[in-house]
Amino acid sequence: MNEQKQPFQCHVLVCINHRDTGRKSCAESDSPAIRLAIKEQVRARGLTKEEVRVSQTQCLGKCVDGPNVMLYPQDRWFGAVTLDDVPQLVDTIEQIIRG
Repeated sequence: MNEQKQPFQCHVLVCINHRDTGRKSCAESDSPAIRLAIKEQVRARGLTKEEVRVSQTQCLGKCVDGPNVMLYPQDRWFGAVTLDDVPQLVDTIEQIIRG
């Protein structure tokens, strides 16, 4: 094991979990499209991959409140995110990076 320092100033984790069981999941509420929109806006604003990393993840344990987006290591959690929320979410990310 090789422990390292967090390589990104802000790691954006977007739940794209999909369930076939009939229980609510983030993916059924457009979370894959939300992740792509966040990535596009982050790059359009000139934020680098070293500053911000946008990743997809499986269940974060709160699909009932989803889609869910978590900012790490800032410990910020956003639930019920929609495509319309993406600009405001990226504003928050940009504020974290640029102060």
